Amino acid sequence: MTAAVTIAIDAMSGDEGPEVVVSAAIEFLEKNEASNLILVGDREQLEVLLSGNAQHARISVEHADSVVTMADRPSFALRNKADSSMAKALSLVSDGRADACVSAGNTGALMAMGRSILKMYPGIDRPAITKLFPSQGGGCFVLDLGANVDSTAEHLLQFALMGQLLAKVIKGIDAPKVALMNVGGEAIKGNVQVRLAASLIREYPSINYVGFAEGGDVFRSKADVIVCDGFVGNVALKSAEGAARILLDGIQAFLSSTWYRKLLGKLLMPLISPALKQLDPESHNGAIFLGLQGVLVKSHGNANAVSFERAIDLAAQEARAGLVDLINEQLDEVLL
Repeated sequence: MTAAVTIAIDAMSGDEGPEVVVSAAIEFLEKNEASNLILVGDREQLEVLLSGNAQHARISVEHADSVVTMADRPSFALRNKADSSMAKALSLVSDGRADACVSAGNTGALMAMGRSILKMYPGIDRPAITKLFPSQGGGCFVLDLGANVDSTAEHLLQFALMGQLLAKVIKGIDAPKVALMNVGGEAIKGNVQVRLAASLIREYPSINYVGFAEGGDVFRSKADVIVCDGFVGNVALKSAEGAARILLDGIQAFLSSTWYRKLLGKLLMPLISPALKQLDPESHNGAIFLGLQGVLVKSHGNANAVSFERAIDLAAQEARAGLVDLINEQLDEVLL
């Protein structure tokens, strides 16, 4: 039997508004009978959107007076928006009323509030955003994907440690391979920060470090974890998603342009759909904040209902797996 979980959702902070969140929430509950959701935001708007829906019985609404905008500086949001949908959704996890939180809001503000409300694991300075990229080796975790654009070498060491533990838990590998993103594989390449991080990671006994990786190695079997700062990681993520979208749109246009190509498409789609789904960014929406004492999943700000549902599902999976406790147990062994 699937374990029951409760997910708190910041329903107001995404680019597309609460309509997308409510649609995604209803679709998620139709597929997950053991789950419950708490939508945090403007009560009046949310209850109007939920009105008459059969899934409403497993959705509760928590009112919030304000919203963290994409233009808000993290420090401003932290000081002035404790009554926001983002802060209240995180507080539901901190208070034990929810098992995980999902938000499509301002990444910097989400990181700042996550650190303040959920707290960090002792010995970890900053949370890192990560997700599993499809690759020839069964998937590669890349971190950080945008939470920290000014990471130090010590931060990269911590990301490597957390990433290896995540891969060990999720992929079931005893000694996941860890690489450091660089502009080449040679030891002399890279800036001072990357070369210093390499020396720190190489000397850490519990990390199975395999050297530098280039951008293309994310999609090959070079490593199970590739570490970089948030600036590089976010560019890599958005570039990969853009390239995938061009490819998918091109295939769709080709297979719908003439009658015989449509016929060809009907014959081919059952065979190629699994591969195309692997490439589709909407099928992989949702990234995990590692290092926090609670499950927090970040959705793309412009996610549609289908894509946002994926982020809710990811949060539910991580909560059911007890991801935070499992990683904390392993961090105890290597940090203390």
